[in-house]
Amino acid sequence: MAGAIASRMSFSSLKRKQPKTFTVRIVTMDAEMEFSCEVKWKGKDLFDLVCRTLGLRETWFFGLQYTIKDTVAWLKMDKKVLDHDVPTEEPVTFHFLAKFYPENAEEELVQEITQHLFFLQVKKQILDEKIYCPPEASVLLASYAVQAKYGDYDPTVHQRGFLAQEELLPKQVINLYQMTPEMWEERITAWYAEHRGRARDEAEMEYLKIAQDLEMYGVNYFAIRNKKGTELLLGVDALGLHIYDPENRLTPKISFPWNEIRNISYSDKEFTIKPLDKKIDVFKFNSSKLRVNKLILQLCIGNHDLFMRRRKADSLEVQQMKAQAREEKARKQMERQRLAREKQMREEAERTRDELERRLLQLKDEATMANEALMRSEETADLLAEKAQITEEEAKLLAQKAAEAEQEMQRIKATAIRTEEEKRLMEQKVLEAEMLALKMAEESERRAKEADQLKQDLQEARESERRAKQKLLEITSKSSYTQPMNSGMTALPADLPSFNLISESLSFDFKDTDMKRLSMEIEKEKVEYMEKSKHLQEQLNELKTEIEALKLKERETALDILHNENADRGNSKHNTIKKLTLQSTKSRVAFFEEL
Repeated sequence: MAGAIASRMSFSSLKRKQPKTFTVRIVTMDAEMEFSCEVKWKGKDLFDLVCRTLGLRETWFFGLQYTIKDTVAWLKMDKKVLDHDVPTEEPVTFHFLAKFYPENAEEELVQEITQHLFFLQVKKQILDEKIYCPPEASVLLASYAVQAKYGDYDPTVHQRGFLAQEELLPKQVINLYQMTPEMWEERITAWYAEHRGRARDEAEMEYLKIAQDLEMYGVNYFAIRNKKGTELLLGVDALGLHIYDPENRLTPKISFPWNEIRNISYSDKEFTIKPLDKKIDVFKFNSSKLRVNKLILQLCIGNHDLFMRRRKADSLEVQQMKAQAREEKARKQMERQRLAREKQMREEAERTRDELERRLLQLKDEATMANEALMRSEETADLLAEKAQITEEEAKLLAQKAAEAEQEMQRIKATAIRTEEEKRLMEQKVLEAEMLALKMAEESERRAKEADQLKQDLQEARESERRAKQKLLEITSKSSYTQPMNSGMTALPADLPSFNLISESLSFDFKDTDMKRLSMEIEKEKVEYMEKSKHLQEQLNELKTEIEALKLKERETALDILHNENADRGNSKHNTIKKLTLQSTKSRVAFFEEL
């Protein structure tokens, strides 16, 4: 009995020691994952687990987002997961998203996975029209998205209609023009074809470099009121705090960079901003909910920390990541060059093979023609030989007849005819016989000459036959020599180095000369990029002019009109903020309070 009680107590103690768990679903931009979490886990424990699973080291840009009563919230790192206002039913769902945006994507986003997640998120925001993008820029961004997904353009593979099922343009852009899907695809493909040679990560980075100059990129908007009760919008981004008119989210009315702000705090729904200059009074605004104030404070603190970090020397971890990224980029560049060389060699081998095959066919045709000529020569020679034989026999026959005629003449001369008439007749016969004999002799001589000419023609025909046979022999020997070459060239692609990236990619030995050459190539790329940017702007303007005639003016939104006005004035995102910050902080604070 005591043993049974002790056994039950031991089992109960073991059961209490086992940690209780709950299921969490993490939704990224391109995947879903589920984890079993302990109830005691804090937000940082779950966040670190997700980052390790993704292989992500640039964790400071990201967070786990969830929704409470139609309000967005982010999981706090120092608070238990279940202590947040998350749904109680399992699995508890969080969205792994970028919480803070870089000022310069190319300089700050080091890892390829980081770039990819940002690309997917920004692309979705543009397609969902949470970031306004003008039509011509939408087409350019779509072309880079296609390059990232499909690789280099191949007209034999990427035929008309291959983008029919792709979502590449915001619906507002499509509705604004009288253009069919085929017309949009044609314009996207024209730019897509120009991106040949760019790898996926390069195409995605080009996408981000263009997107980061859009006015609404990376801005979180919140409805606020100043102390006069004026309805305004607060924009929080990587550069600072911006105040907008609710009807115009593109152009801020006032901006406060992070380096001008000393302290941010809130009490209930009232938010207080303390400028760095202590002589300037604080300025306040009210938000709609306390929960919104918490979110604003989180975003302000995080963006301010990153703003200050960018202006300091990189930490050891960041330096290490950048060094690894540079080395990896160099490896990839050399690998792409190697693959390009192998591809060029393969194409040259195929061209050589095709040329040899074409030459072989040509030689076969020449051999056939020579063989036919030889057969005709043989037939002609046979006919000439037969004719020569007949002529020779005829000449012999004529010579025999001439001899007989001569004998007859001698016999007639030997016979004496006594009478004069007989003598006259005999003389006449002798004369006729002599003329006949002379004629026979001339005919015999002509026939003999003809026979000699036929013999000469026969010799020439036989000589022509000999030359034709020799040429046929030469052509046959060339064909037998070409065939091994052709076989060797056909087998060439199979003998080329393997395309196995895993085994080859680690075999490079980076020497100083390699790095110097790479540095020179990078400098060259910078110059080419500047030239390409100018060319790109010209293309954007051409496309805008081209499709302007197809625009339905009545479908323009307020943002379309505002963007066009800014473009006409030459205003961009960065120069607008720069102009706003030229005024003193004091005057901007006063202006905000008087709005």
